[in-house]
Amino acid sequence: MSQKTIAFFPEAAFGPALNSVGIAQACEKLGHKAVFLSDPGFVEVYEGYGFEAHPVALSEPMEPEAMAKFWEDFINGHIPNFRKAPIDQIDNYVKDCWEAIVDSAKWAQKDLPDVLAKIKPDMICVDNVIMFPAIKQFGVPWVRIISCSENEIPDPIVPPHLSGCRVDDREGMAAYEAKFHEVIKPIHDDYNAFLARCNEEAYPIGEFFEASPTMNLLLYPEPAKYERQNPLDPNRFQYLEGCVREEESFEVPTFKSNNDKPLLYVSFGSLGAGDTDLLKRIISTISRLPYRALVNVGDYMDEYTEIPDNVHIQSWYPQPSVIPQVDAVIHHGGNNSFTECLYFGKAAIIMPYVWDGHDNATRVQETGHGFGFHRYDWTDDELAIALDKCINDPGMQAKMAATSAHMQSRHGPTKAAGILDDILKAAE
Repeated sequence: MSQKTIAFFPEAAFGPALNSVGIAQACEKLGHKAVFLSDPGFVEVYEGYGFEAHPVALSEPMEPEAMAKFWEDFINGHIPNFRKAPIDQIDNYVKDCWEAIVDSAKWAQKDLPDVLAKIKPDMICVDNVIMFPAIKQFGVPWVRIISCSENEIPDPIVPPHLSGCRVDDREGMAAYEAKFHEVIKPIHDDYNAFLARCNEEAYPIGEFFEASPTMNLLLYPEPAKYERQNPLDPNRFQYLEGCVREEESFEVPTFKSNNDKPLLYVSFGSLGAGDTDLLKRIISTISRLPYRALVNVGDYMDEYTEIPDNVHIQSWYPQPSVIPQVDAVIHHGGNNSFTECLYFGKAAIIMPYVWDGHDNATRVQETGHGFGFHRYDWTDDELAIALDKCINDPGMQAKMAATSAHMQSRHGPTKAAGILDDILKAAE
């Protein structure tokens, strides 16, 4: 088969972006050309991995620095809402996010047709929570990648996306869905009106996307997947068992103390790093425990003036190179962090703040791969006990080893590239 061009269009967030980078790397190993359709603020991210990237405006045009600052301010402005239960975030953070997401689809429709005509891709892989009509209408196979929690594909017995509900909490699931539909209806109506202007059919209340008729790739691993009333057809849905990109190596630094003690990694992602009070509290707790810790503080290095001898901070770590070297992880529940911990067999404590972090915090505990913590309502003793179990509990360690072996034997990026290659071959 001759070289084909595969266009990847991830959401403008590091989780989906880096997931697509992993798949794109594997596709190029098969001889295809991978290019990216990119929010202007992420063009340099893809170029940094050696890929061609074409900007697509997803909002009113602004400088990349201003765009990055916009989302940083958006998240930081919602820090008070991070204390709330998922159902109580619907009419603030979740509502504001969906308004911005719908606006992004409208903006993209202005650029996408011309950009696609220029690139002439043979396939488009879109990783987002909303449909862009131009992708569906371009006339080549399109594949949906789901970097968020698996429950983005709904099912009657699976907790609603973003709800953080347990699988046995049917009352909570119903209450969340009812409130979500009530709050989201004006935004959903506006999106359906946009779809009508693009000659596309309306979506049912609460849905902003559809499954691809060709293939849907779920970042989730099978050991953590949900039981479904309506099982997903493997001809159209495949689990990628995590999708870990190739990243630069990382050498663990020498600490001023505790160099013979277990190593922790703490990260709330690039946006969650703005919650500096919480990170400082975690650092203070760890300073009194028999561990070392690598702490990702994002763009807030200047906020940390007193660093304990057993803690090392940095604005960014090559996470897939760090997690294999640590003993346990504390993170926010982003899907890349969630699956990378499972892939490398490291139990995690998840302190979610928004979006599918709530779902992953519940799921990590339900499946025995770690603990879900309220982001703020925990004591030093509770954190110490959970960390000890993550590192030393034989049952949890056996569970992590089995899940890691399962995921690594399948290697998500290679699996995804093979699936895409087969689709391209069938389309010739």
